[in-house]
Amino acid sequence: MYDFLIVGAGLYGAVFAHEAKKKGKKCLVIDRRNHTGGNIYNEQIEGINVHKYGAHIFHTNDKMIWDYVNNLVEFNRYTNSPLAIFEGQLYNLPFNMNTFHKLWDIKTPDEAIAIIEKQVKESGITNPSNLEEQAISLVGTDIYHKLIKGYTEKQWGRKATELPAFIIKRLPLRFTYDNNYFNDKYQGIPIGGYNKITEKLLEGIDIRTNVDFFKERDELSTLASKIVFTGNIDEYYGFKYGKLEYRSLQFENEILDTDNYQGNAVVNYTEAEVPYTRIIEHKHFEFGNQKKTVITKEYPVEWQVGMEAYYPMNDEKNNKLFKKYKDLSLKETNTIFGGRLAEYKYYDMHQVIGAALAKCKKLFTEETC
Repeated sequence: MYDFLIVGAGLYGAVFAHEAKKKGKKCLVIDRRNHTGGNIYNEQIEGINVHKYGAHIFHTNDKMIWDYVNNLVEFNRYTNSPLAIFEGQLYNLPFNMNTFHKLWDIKTPDEAIAIIEKQVKESGITNPSNLEEQAISLVGTDIYHKLIKGYTEKQWGRKATELPAFIIKRLPLRFTYDNNYFNDKYQGIPIGGYNKITEKLLEGIDIRTNVDFFKERDELSTLASKIVFTGNIDEYYGFKYGKLEYRSLQFENEILDTDNYQGNAVVNYTEAEVPYTRIIEHKHFEFGNQKKTVITKEYPVEWQVGMEAYYPMNDEKNNKLFKKYKDLSLKETNTIFGGRLAEYKYYDMHQVIGAALAKCKKLFTEETC
């Protein structure tokens, strides 16, 4: 009945379906959730587009990708400028001259550079063996202890001294008074929310939600010539080599009877004693003026089967395990694997779109050869 059964109605699956439809292919898109869009799905609460699965800010340096999404929907001019709270004090992120001024009451880049270099030298770290040592060797002790340590340990559920150094390969230090978190040329939020993108991508395509591929695998697999699988790759193979590890998230939403709770979309809480990592106030992503506001507290948790998998634990042990599953996937002739879960890789949105477009280009070019 179909050329492609696409398992997962997230960004990768939706882009693949959209491009396949352009080539005259018939697709069926399924998802175990009760909605399309994957983790970019927005839920309407009090007239506000709530980012149900955590904050999503679209950013890229790739003009082709930026043009691609802008051909689907119009974007606003939102600029990500998060704040961090430590012991009641507010600091700007990423680490820039506003941060350094608050930390040390200095005004010039030279003063900031001198303090950081002095702290790095005094640490005596020359060959970092864990995340803590890696971070201190890059930014010094003050920034590490106030703005990195507690947040990171909450995020990963492990002591920084137990985490591998490569997790923090670099920590950008910006010696200007610039609070824009991203260096990318293009940045924004879809006007009207991310659901607009998904709706446009899946327009005219058969969709079934509340469908668990693994519960109906035999029947579903007969419906299409090929499968595009965007779920957990280890689950696809019945966890035959073991389970890949992730960090998951739990979200606690509150509707508040005020038009402005924190004055910013994203505020991080970097103290270990505060159980959540950040508070999102969703209306600020779209410059909303609703009379009420919706905030979300974000709690990192250890992932278990059945929970949403957000962040792959790309340590040596898990990467070796993934390679076994990857080797199996390369032998498949009728199944295509793509997206962050199938590739066990943390992707930003523009990277997911780029990967799906590249896969389609290769696949459909080969078909015409």
